[in-house]
Amino acid sequence: MKKEILLAVALVATGVLLATCSQSKKEAEAVAEEPGFDSPRIVNSDPKPGYMTPEESQKAFRLPKGYHMELVADESMLSEPVAISWDANGRMFVTQMETYMQTVDTTGEHQKGSRVLLLEDTDDDGKMDKRSVFIDKLMLPRMILAVGNELLVNETDTYDMYAYKDTNNDGVADEKRQVYHTDKKAYGNLEHQRSGLDWNLDNWIYITVDPVRFQYKGGMIHADSLISGSNGQWGLTHDNYGRLYFSRAGAENAGSGFHINPSYGALDFADAYNDTTFGAVWPIIKTPDIQGGLKRIREDTTLNHFTAANGQSIFRGDRLPKTLVGDYLIGEPVARIIRRAKIINTDGKRTLQNAYDKEEFISSLDMNFRPVNTYTGPDGCLYIVDMNRGIIQEGTWTGEGSYLRKQILRLGLQKNIQHGRIWRLVHDGMTRGPKPHMLDETPAQLVAYLDHPNGWWRDNAQKELVLRGDKSVVEDLKKIAVGKKGPLAETPSAVARIHALWTLSGLDAIDKDVLSEALEDDDAQVRKTAVWVSEPFLKNGDEDVIGKLEALKDDADYDVRIQLFLSLSRSKSSKAKTIAEGILSSNQGNQMIAGAQKALNKTEDIKKFGTKMGSLNPGNRKLVVDGAAIFNSLCATCHGQEGKGVPTKIAPPLAGNSQRYFRNKDAMVRILLNGLTGPVDGKTYSENMVSMGANNDEWIASVLSYLRYDIGLSERRFPGSVSEDFANRILVKPEEVKKLREESKGRTKPWTWEELDKVSGNK
Repeated sequence: MKKEILLAVALVATGVLLATCSQSKKEAEAVAEEPGFDSPRIVNSDPKPGYMTPEESQKAFRLPKGYHMELVADESMLSEPVAISWDANGRMFVTQMETYMQTVDTTGEHQKGSRVLLLEDTDDDGKMDKRSVFIDKLMLPRMILAVGNELLVNETDTYDMYAYKDTNNDGVADEKRQVYHTDKKAYGNLEHQRSGLDWNLDNWIYITVDPVRFQYKGGMIHADSLISGSNGQWGLTHDNYGRLYFSRAGAENAGSGFHINPSYGALDFADAYNDTTFGAVWPIIKTPDIQGGLKRIREDTTLNHFTAANGQSIFRGDRLPKTLVGDYLIGEPVARIIRRAKIINTDGKRTLQNAYDKEEFISSLDMNFRPVNTYTGPDGCLYIVDMNRGIIQEGTWTGEGSYLRKQILRLGLQKNIQHGRIWRLVHDGMTRGPKPHMLDETPAQLVAYLDHPNGWWRDNAQKELVLRGDKSVVEDLKKIAVGKKGPLAETPSAVARIHALWTLSGLDAIDKDVLSEALEDDDAQVRKTAVWVSEPFLKNGDEDVIGKLEALKDDADYDVRIQLFLSLSRSKSSKAKTIAEGILSSNQGNQMIAGAQKALNKTEDIKKFGTKMGSLNPGNRKLVVDGAAIFNSLCATCHGQEGKGVPTKIAPPLAGNSQRYFRNKDAMVRILLNGLTGPVDGKTYSENMVSMGANNDEWIASVLSYLRYDIGLSERRFPGSVSEDFANRILVKPEEVKKLREESKGRTKPWTWEELDKVSGNK
């Protein structure tokens, strides 16, 4: 029982060099110094929806002065690409969703007809010329990560992960082994399932959506629950210092979850960016194929706001202008653009600002340009995965009677399938960097790359060192971590010292002497990293380390103070708690520290909620647990954590409506089965509630059981536990959903509240 409750807690919790990745306000105001465009933005109000050749598409880009797009691979080598992972030798693995939306009705979408390709540039001209099918017969593979000589792969509709290996060097995987398994079935529309597998600086592998992160040790994936849940939808990235950046396309949120690491809790700010200025997008072509209808189109016929923000990256390369390094890049495939944002640091709080005034960094006249992922590549340039297709939205939004479906069929966009491109962004006067050969090099050689100017090299050198577990380099790493040359030709940079600390941590070789020196480093980000790395000592209540940390409680840099406050929360030491309370007291005006405290408190509340669920029988507990996972990874995207709404106000908040949760059970079921349209409480929202009826009866029952049990009970101030009889009355059972599904059979349009009040009554 205790194990089940702990698992329930984790799942209910679902309810996250050359320049730095943040800037001061003064630096942000200097954006005008960045070269602009050769001509003013002009909208093409009559774009051609048909296929463009790669050469035509290449000419269709609008870019700032000095930037150019190069073709790396096209449909002669690939089709429907969605993600890339390079191995440590720079070989490119491309995952393809080849059955995705091949018709407007999703025909054959869940067949095992997708592949992972291996692409290579053998003559070093920058264009792929060698191709092999590394893995075939996959079901919409969605996550890949190269680790050593293997490739980790996750497919749609499952949580399982496998490692694939090519043992005879023919470009085809001939070994497959399972590295992660759970009996739980992945749920939801494929647009709402996980993405990522981002190996962060802290040696944890992060994903979106699901309340978990992973470590890869001993050739296996090991999971760690995120008590307050994860974040995001399609796309995940990190900066030079291990800060993660998520986005929530469903909530039209182009950046979220980047304030604190999700292992501490969930923290977002309504003013993380100005929704009026940052949320607005600026395509250069008419954009009729949008699911929100005419209200999402401005007078010049273009999309007026983010709807599909995804595939973000922090540019960390060394072969594009320094002014781009550390900037946040995110695709908007409906607008056919890629946004570039400056990251503003105000007393430790990050906000996003468009680098241009009513312009986009990259935009295209090609109606089939669909940027779904961006990356810093081994050569120091920016890579863009262009799915290059007519339909980008999944079938849930293209159903009979929808505005989007009419536009797709009118333009013939459903015909544009089985294409795809990978582009490279380059700049005048800058050449591509050399190929890596890390898989063939010794640990001692890899150590030197921790100070490479390209973040891709630093990340992969660290990953390789941790994977190999070779401690012969520990002494060299210690020298770098404390700022001594050691194996490096020059005094190690701050980012090198940060990577050395994390590599030592990954090798379980960090010691208190190194920590002590790093905590006194001149660079604030090194000090912050040292605090973060010290957490195993804090967890064990090491008084020596806690004493060293106390000296940083009034650090001049807010990032250090914020990290200290968060890390001290991991300790049960009374002295650590006292220091944390002092930081909170002396920084009462700081939004980040106040927000961090709320996040930590929420995490504790979630733990207590698990106790409340302990009074439920196993069947009812499973309903609520499963519903929590679904709600907080899918529904919360638009309705907010705990149903409190999101900054973009795309959907009504659910908190505060306990009458509907308790007195209109049937109405809530009908909404999930068929959707909801029209005003809600007298207010009209930019998007309708789409039908979730494609999910089975148990799925719908679970979501509503969680909503009625958690949010509903909390609002009505019920005690910490409830009787089984009362729980049976408020929870939604699959058989109740089945009955209402039969009653609604044949209905194709969403409900209105007026209709629901008539047919459902107060049940």
